[in-house]
Order: sequence, then C-alpha cells, then structure tokens
Amino acid sequence: QSDLVESGGGLVEPGGSLRLSCVASTFSLDYYNVAWFRQAPGKEREGVSCISVTGSTTDYADFVKGRFTVTRDNAKKTVYLQMHNLKPEDTAVYYCAAESIWGCDGSARITDYNYWGQGAQVTVSL
Repeated sequence: QSDLVESGGGLVEPGGSLRLSCVASTFSLDYYNVAWFRQAPGKEREGVSCISVTGSTTDYADFVKGRFTVTRDNAKKTVYLQMHNLKPEDTAVYYCAAESIWGCDGSARITDYNYWGQGAQVTVSL
C-alpha cells in the first residue's frame, strides 16, 4: 500500500476539468509540504505544483499557471489539484508526494520527497 493515495483521474476532452485528491494513508499530512508531479510516456517526471504545510505558499510550473490550483484541507488530511482548461499535452500519470524540510520555494529536489502515491492517470483526448 502506498503512503499517499491519489484519486480523481480519468478521461476528459480538451478544455475540460478534473480535480485530483491526495490522501495520506499511513501518516498525517499536517506537517508536510505536498507537491504534484506528472510523468508522460517516454518522458521524465516533472514538477507541477507545490503547497506548503499551512497552505500559505503555493508554486506552479509555468505550463500550468493560470489553469491549475493546488489547495489543502488539513482537517480532511487531503490535498487537491484542480485542473481547468486541460490540454492533450497534460496527459500523464499524476503523482502526489510529501516532504517536511524544504517548503515550496523551488529548492526541493524530487529525491527529497519521502512519501509518494501510486499515481492517477489523466488523459485529455477527444
């Protein structure tokens, strides 16, 4: 069983929306910064968004700015990635990951994330 569990992926037409959820199954997310990554077939995993422990700081990759929004509800121990105006190039497996040291200022490396989910497939196609 993965430490984090993503849900909400699926097939959507271009221009559509999806909301991904990330829930911790083996620990509390309250003290962790959470990031979303994605990996398309044949490509490296890339960072999409990040949200700090309190939610006061968020960060986005340029290719999703203005279309994706990351939020968290610590009472529900859940982090969300709301995705609007989806494009075919957004097709990928989306992963959430957590770490407790670096925050969301861009300094965390992918290897700094201690906990990972199993991934959720997002497919944008007609």
